Amino acid sequence: MNYSDSPLKITRRKLPHWELDGSIYFITFNTYKRLELNPSARQIVLNCCLFFDESRHQNDRRYHTFAIVIMPDHVHWLMQPFPKSNGEYWSVGSILHSVKSYSAKQIPKVMNHQGIVWHEERYDRIMRNEEEFLNTWQYIRENPVKENLANTPEEYPFFWQEIHTG
Repeated sequence: MNYSDSPLKITRRKLPHWELDGSIYFITFNTYKRLELNPSARQIVLNCCLFFDESRHQNDRRYHTFAIVIMPDHVHWLMQPFPKSNGEYWSVGSILHSVKSYSAKQIPKVMNHQGIVWHEERYDRIMRNEEEFLNTWQYIRENPVKENLANTPEEYPFFWQEIHTG
């Protein structure tokens, strides 16, 4: 297959990154050298990740978040980038750059840490079907329970999910 004619965009750092306009992604990114974020720092990261979400920021919607959990040393995020005003989609890379850059400046204000906060690389996967999407959502939900940080996902203060009504 000739990928140069495909709408699929492939980039590579240490890991390959595939982007396809309109897709839903499962993204994981880690703190640098497994830095453990305190609760205030995790709240900053959660706020940063939700800042341009459509549910919170109607004027500059960049993506839709289905579920997210901020763990002490990593983040799991199930999200879908939106098109910009010019029709091009927000890239996962640009969204994560914004989140990591802003949160890295805010985290030293709430915990004793100077220097690099985030590992430069990320893991991302395009969700291929509804089953994979639902399994990933469940994985994100159960992560704080599995790590003994809460008895239920809803008890964990740094977990957020879209609520379906109706």
